[in-house]
Amino acid sequence: MRGSELPADVKDQLVVVIGGSSGIGFEVARRVVADGGEVVLGGRDRERLDQAVAALGPAASSRVVDVTDKSSIAAFFDPLTRVDHLFTPGSSYGRGRLTEISDELAESPFRSKFWGQYYAVKNAVPKLADTGSVVLMAGAYSVRPPVDGAAYAACNGALESLGRALALELSPIRVNVVSPGMIDSDLWARLPQDVRERNAAAFSRDTLVGRPGTVAEAAQAVLYLMTNTYTTGSVLYPDGGFSLR
Repeated sequence: MRGSELPADVKDQLVVVIGGSSGIGFEVARRVVADGGEVVLGGRDRERLDQAVAALGPAASSRVVDVTDKSSIAAFFDPLTRVDHLFTPGSSYGRGRLTEISDELAESPFRSKFWGQYYAVKNAVPKLADTGSVVLMAGAYSVRPPVDGAAYAACNGALESLGRALALELSPIRVNVVSPGMIDSDLWARLPQDVRERNAAAFSRDTLVGRPGTVAEAAQAVLYLMTNTYTTGSVLYPDGGFSLR
């Protein structure tokens, strides 16, 4: 039996982006709206969500959600009657050396990034169409760990395994993982210039293309995973070859 001859598009589909008020999440939402879809954005900051919705127009709406709070995640999904695609880049965490970092900070990637995405998927599943998809957000440190982020690297690796396991469990819903390298987004722009430049220079040396990625490049990878109807259980590394060095 033949499958779809071409990847699906997002026209007339509802895409939920938790972490959609800025960066990769916002760019994905912008492209979905431009292609005729609708988006529901989730995030912690009501003001930033309102700004994002205003920029996206009437095809966008938003709800506040705290990805470290299971009840908040459940409340976010409760009023939704359907979800065609879910993308979950929103999280907040820290990292540091094993012997220097506090327990609370060391645990933060799992509390926010891993469990936040796990419970987002759990609450989305009853609303997800069989033809729908989930794209989880990990990171290329899963395969090339930093010297100051053992728990953070482990969290990214756990998310890649979670994506593969959920692809099996939730089939025919497709589940994939995007694991970007350093992306020149507003997240980095909020840091001091010397910190940003030092990290960008180090990452550039460790890639094959010699530079950090752009938000547009990362968003393109997400939309491929979201819309290609023959891709599931995959991990995609838009990292400029960082994971190969």
